[in-house]
Amino acid sequence: MNSLRCDRTAAWAALQAHFESAGRSLDLRQAFAADPLRFDAMSLQAPEVFADLSKNLVDSNTLRGLADLARECDVAGRRDAMLRGDAINLTEGRAVLHTALRAPPVVGDAVSAEVHAVLDAMLAFAERVRDRAASGIRHVVNIGIGGSDLGAQMAVPALDAFAQSGLAMHFVANVDGHDIAPVLRQLRPAETLFIVASKTFTTQETMANAQAAKAWFLANGGTDVQRHFVATTTNVEAAAAFGIAITFGFWDWVGGRYSMWSAVGLPIAIAIGAENFRELLAGAHAMDRHFAQEPVERNLPMLLGLLDVWYRNFHGYASRNVAPYHQGLKRLPAYLQQLEMESNGKCVDVDGEALPFGTSPVVWGEPGTNGQHAYFQMLHQGSDVVPVEFILVARPVHRLEGRDAALGALLKRQHQMLLANGLAQAQALMQGKSAAQALAEKAPTASQQIDAQTLAQHRSFPGNRPSTTLVLDRLTPRSLGALIAMYEHRVFTSGALWGINSFDQWGVELGKALCNDLLPRLESGDTAGLDASTAGLLARLRSAS
Repeated sequence: MNSLRCDRTAAWAALQAHFESAGRSLDLRQAFAADPLRFDAMSLQAPEVFADLSKNLVDSNTLRGLADLARECDVAGRRDAMLRGDAINLTEGRAVLHTALRAPPVVGDAVSAEVHAVLDAMLAFAERVRDRAASGIRHVVNIGIGGSDLGAQMAVPALDAFAQSGLAMHFVANVDGHDIAPVLRQLRPAETLFIVASKTFTTQETMANAQAAKAWFLANGGTDVQRHFVATTTNVEAAAAFGIAITFGFWDWVGGRYSMWSAVGLPIAIAIGAENFRELLAGAHAMDRHFAQEPVERNLPMLLGLLDVWYRNFHGYASRNVAPYHQGLKRLPAYLQQLEMESNGKCVDVDGEALPFGTSPVVWGEPGTNGQHAYFQMLHQGSDVVPVEFILVARPVHRLEGRDAALGALLKRQHQMLLANGLAQAQALMQGKSAAQALAEKAPTASQQIDAQTLAQHRSFPGNRPSTTLVLDRLTPRSLGALIAMYEHRVFTSGALWGINSFDQWGVELGKALCNDLLPRLESGDTAGLDASTAGLLARLRSAS
């Protein structure tokens, strides 16, 4: 790939000049006052996702400059190379084809044939598990970590309204026994299916938890490991040695953080069923087509990726908050942390050159309204500006609604409260409140210990703080699929602009290697060759154990 890195383009220099002359000082309140059509011009309907970009610190000149940057960096060419199956993961010599996992069957295409063969087998198995009268399964435990955990752990609660009642889903990831022990206490071996999710079947944390699960199973009367343990892995031999006969594979072109669409999504399929899982794939595929076909000016993932570069490299904002106003999306921020920070947390470009600018922002968040009572104080009045991403769902889907009309009315009212809070927080971030406005308001009586002018300063908000609002009509398998695919392509866009490889993760390898060295030292006490801090801590931990 011979595309230009963003900072070496004419468009970058033009954007820098624009930022200094107008972008840095842009005031959202003035921008809305000057242009009553700003919302219409800066909102966009993509498949299943409506985006309001009008509260971002951009004007039409900024957007034109960012589009020029995307064209000069040939983001579209890089996108097309990915979709063709070129080996764009250069450091590992691999293609990046997670989009093939959700594409409809293509006659005569070998990759498509393999994908759909595994998909059909996996979904057929999921339906057998869901037939509780025949399977006897009441609990499903997914044992995995990272990409083998976060996707399913995010999607299953998000799609709770579509899940089968009477079938409990559990997720174990941490090697800490305090993760698996509370789960095992809830189970009976005859009613439990364990899914061991590990591409290589060697992941340290996953295999430790799998061995613990197997030991519990056998110690508590379990008699058929092959019936109660399955694996999503490419290492069929290792799974067989463990005692597993049923495995579902995937390919080296499926990155862990892009794998929920593959056999790794088995827990999702068991929870929501084959038809709904296919809807999840269809929503993602619709967003894939949008990303592949729309021009940059109307391409939602590209626009979001361009905004990320605008904020990270021009405004210098080092983090982004994700605030999903739907409890079902409670694990979305954690999922996006891996997707974005593991993909784009790089300090060298594809040629190995050190980058002179920042890459991935810190991605963090909690569901609204919980976050309002935790960290929103900092978002409104803190010294750092943090762009916020609000996710609103227009219509709720409650399982209990319809059984009790009064309860249904109460839940509908609560959803209106939720939406009002989301709208209000975005509005407050933008509008702020001046000291003069605060002074004109009646102050709380308990605050009369200080003078009115000082109190007004404490009660003022700077405003002009940017946000994006994403709206789903309903949270369904199709809309969730589209939303997650949108985030995947957004991360690809910013990574392409920065000239990095978004599909390797060498940064996690050193700690793994050092762990393998330190584990036997914790048993032996050998500290030879260690730095003083590690040696001292190791000795202290040994003395306390």
